[in-house]
Amino acid sequence: MEGSEELESSLLTQPWASVCFGESAFLAKAWFRDTGYILLISDLSSVWYESADAEAVGQRTKELNKRLTVQVSSFLHRLRNLMCLLLAGQPDTATSFSCHHAAGGLSLHVKSEISGLPIYWAFHCCPAPVEMVSRHLVRPLIRMSLVLQYQVQKLASLLLQKDAEIEDYRESGATLSRAALAARR
Repeated sequence: MEGSEELESSLLTQPWASVCFGESAFLAKAWFRDTGYILLISDLSSVWYESADAEAVGQRTKELNKRLTVQVSSFLHRLRNLMCLLLAGQPDTATSFSCHHAAGGLSLHVKSEISGLPIYWAFHCCPAPVEMVSRHLVRPLIRMSLVLQYQVQKLASLLLQKDAEIEDYRESGATLSRAALAARR
């Protein structure tokens, strides 16, 4: 699909957000443009995604909303707003989301309204390719783990240095008390 690489590159810049659908917890992130979207969602056992261009969105909009006539870019804008609120932990109160495991995939159903008319949407997610999972989950987690490991080593080294300074004070005859240590802070 033309533009899907661009959408996925933009998705890399988006943070993961924790979302719940019923009793199920997920991590999700999404990127929307006037010409399509990409959604990545995981329950930390599996990772699914859907990427759709304007043509696919237009077709599905007609199938799910027979009484609604809306420009695809406007519908995508509405979907983006609904998903942004969900990912920010502030879902629109007039909107409901439900999640269903389908054969080999995951469907995320959205029910909301535009100008008092009900609208429906379904994200039909399929298993994400290994490279996508690696790019969006595994590599960032490994990098973060390495950064945290480096910070722990640095803090441990700093503690050893402070312990050596305290021992040096003691050996030079200084008497340290908690009050003296607290006053130095």
